[in-house]
Amino acid sequence: MMMKKHIFILLAAFFGILMPMSAEETIREEVAIVQTNSIETDEATAQQEQASLKIGESLVKFVKNTGFAKIFEYNAEGENFFERWKNLGYIVMLFISCILLYLAIVKKFEPLLLLPIAFGMLLTNLPMGGLYNPDLFADGHVHWAEFANGAGLLDYLYLGVKLGIYPCLIFVGVGAMTDFGPLLANPKSLLLGAAAQFGIFATYLAAVGLAFTPEEAASIGIIGGADGPTAIFLTSKLAPHLLGPIAVAAYSYMALVPVIQPPIMRFLTSKKEREIEMKQLREVSRTEKIIFPIAVTMIVALLLPDAAPLIGCLMLGNLMKESGVVDRLSKTVQNELMNIVTIFLGITVGATATAGAFLNVKTLMILGIGIVAFSLGTASGVLLAKLMNVFSKEKVNPLIGSAGVSAVPMAARVSQTVGQESNPGNFLLMHAMGPNVAGVIGTAIAAGVLIAVYGG
Repeated sequence: MMMKKHIFILLAAFFGILMPMSAEETIREEVAIVQTNSIETDEATAQQEQASLKIGESLVKFVKNTGFAKIFEYNAEGENFFERWKNLGYIVMLFISCILLYLAIVKKFEPLLLLPIAFGMLLTNLPMGGLYNPDLFADGHVHWAEFANGAGLLDYLYLGVKLGIYPCLIFVGVGAMTDFGPLLANPKSLLLGAAAQFGIFATYLAAVGLAFTPEEAASIGIIGGADGPTAIFLTSKLAPHLLGPIAVAAYSYMALVPVIQPPIMRFLTSKKEREIEMKQLREVSRTEKIIFPIAVTMIVALLLPDAAPLIGCLMLGNLMKESGVVDRLSKTVQNELMNIVTIFLGITVGATATAGAFLNVKTLMILGIGIVAFSLGTASGVLLAKLMNVFSKEKVNPLIGSAGVSAVPMAARVSQTVGQESNPGNFLLMHAMGPNVAGVIGTAIAAGVLIAVYGG
């Protein structure tokens, strides 16, 4: 009996000790679970707060990098964009670009090139756009080492202008669209095309007299040839800082050929001279048309290597057309290649028209001198035709001399239009095409001469 009592007491004592221990462990486990849940909750909250902070930082960074924030941002001198008076030039250039877009779209003034030029001007003058950086081409050189430090899209595209690639490619297409038959049928028209280049050299002398450097004067004078690609080719080599205003002037005056030329033509000729009818041109053989581009390329390359890129590309395109064996290539350079290169050429030339390069007295002088150059080119062709009539039995209508500028075929059409005003039965278009295509060759050769003199 005593034994049973002792066993009962021991069991009671054991369970009495065990039960408090189990309760304590349970409490500890529950506390641990609560603490774990609390830690997980805190971590989740911290992660949410961190994510919110990152989103906030991203939004702030985005806002700071927008053009609007940069415009109103103050510099070290405590001035924002609008308070720096020189930046008003950006606004003026944006306004000018919109005017050029209006002329291209609404008035249809040389829209194929004026529209991309105007849009390139718009892009480069948007504040903080960074599409074009003039510093990469400072002093007339390409600073290749700096391209890796943040060159813009237009900087890379501009290399085609700077290296003389785009104008030459355009000349391939021009050659493929040109018929030298009228020139071969009447070789005297080559003299009329050469006479129209007088405006280039006369303007060059005038520009030198107005304190332009010889390189700048040469680039301004080429406007007188009314050949946009040649003007760009020459200016990119001699005076790249004037590329924007010269390109705008050259293509603007090309578009204004029907406005500028007729008054000069009427002033320098009598009604009787404008009524002169010319005989129909002889038919030129295919063999002559094939030999001509080959012979011209060889002669020009040997006598004037600096003109070889333009003349060579022009004659290559023409040979593609006249040979008749590469029709697919001929159509490609006339259409796809010309269109693609025209876009790149226009937008990058427009990009050079920054506020600093465009808004100055020189630009106004270039625009004024350019129209004088173009007018002199028109007048000199007409006057030479009148002189030829003094010594020639077969009379030449002086109106075709005005087509000696390179605006193909617009200048020839103007000769036809003015001629028919005096004599409705007069057909001068094909006769005028001779001096017109001769003017293309003449302007390229004139550019080669100027590069040979000042390009070294």
